[in-house]
Amino acid sequence: MARTQGSHSEITGPRIREAALRLFAERGYAAVSMRQIAAEVGLQAGALYNYTPDKQALLFSLMRDHMDDLLTEWRARPAAGTAQNRLEDFVRFHIGFHLERPELVFIAYMELRNLTPDHFAVIERLRRDYENALEDILRQGRDTGLFDVADTKLTTLAVIAMLTGITTWYRPGGRLGVSQVQDLYCDMVRKAVAA
Repeated sequence: MARTQGSHSEITGPRIREAALRLFAERGYAAVSMRQIAAEVGLQAGALYNYTPDKQALLFSLMRDHMDDLLTEWRARPAAGTAQNRLEDFVRFHIGFHLERPELVFIAYMELRNLTPDHFAVIERLRRDYENALEDILRQGRDTGLFDVADTKLTTLAVIAMLTGITTWYRPGGRLGVSQVQDLYCDMVRKAVAA
């Protein structure tokens, strides 16, 4: 793709992504135009297409990279032993990872409806990979008698929704720090699945 003369793609590209992320999170994907994104980074609207084919590609890129980062960081963690240890590790990881990226989390969940079918299929597969990691932990706990879980898939979706919801209310500097929130949620999830 041609580069705008005098631009620095290693600087401008990330700035475009940051502007798109912020605008999509604030206003919603459908309400944001390429012209608005370009204005945020000081480009002419036409110059934006030197960095991305279209708005859909920007949205997909943000969501795919978020899921890739999530899976890469999760898979890099050492196995934590028993299902109970693994569940606590999952809860702590999920909360810590997502609280650092509230805008990406919002977009990753709220803007799925705006993806093309092909892009949706890619993101859905990545989400399923992550959900499967938790479901495997729940199955291990059920099979070893540590957890009383009637439906591991439903429980997986409920736990992930509960953990992800933290990003809607948590504010740094509030009454609870991240580690306190992690402790409380570990306790709630453990009680929810305990045999």
